Amino acid sequence: MIKGGNIRKGSYILFKDQPYLVTKTEFVSPGKGSAFTRARLKNVKTTATQEFTFKSVETVEELDVQSREMQFLYLDDDEVVFMDPRTYEQINVKKALIEDKVGFLTPDVLVFILLYEDEAIGVRFPLNVKLKVTYAEDATAGNRVNAPKKPVTVETGMTVQAPLFVKTGDVIIIDTETGEYISRAN
Repeated sequence: MIKGGNIRKGSYILFKDQPYLVTKTEFVSPGKGSAFTRARLKNVKTTATQEFTFKSVETVEELDVQSREMQFLYLDDDEVVFMDPRTYEQINVKKALIEDKVGFLTPDVLVFILLYEDEAIGVRFPLNVKLKVTYAEDATAGNRVNAPKKPVTVETGMTVQAPLFVKTGDVIIIDTETGEYISRAN
């Protein structure tokens, strides 16, 4: 059990008998009255989101979530298939749980599958991934004001804003939380 004031982004809680992922929190301490936390919750079974306000004194049950390191295998319609590299056991995860992070999945990437009651409820990606640039337009001379960026396409088909010096064939490092370019890989 955790107090309403201690709910943080990335926590998994049991709310109205359903497992939820906390996707955003804002702690509010008004001058008059008691403090509260405004949270955006995502139902991990239905992927529906809702806003809720927790008083800082009320308690919420935190889910006992296990994590298993697994390797990405392939995409299958609306599911993503992962394999445990030690036991070769496979787990299917709904693509809706991963959302826009599907573009970070390459055959060599290891992720942590989050399980609640032996059901996949989320995927924790590494902090950053290395992806090869498959298409980048040539930089134009003179376009150098305020560190401009250009769209580049990486091997997974995802488009990322990168500095003008990035060329086709470069391997770049991308932050998996923000989807932003970090640097070129050595």
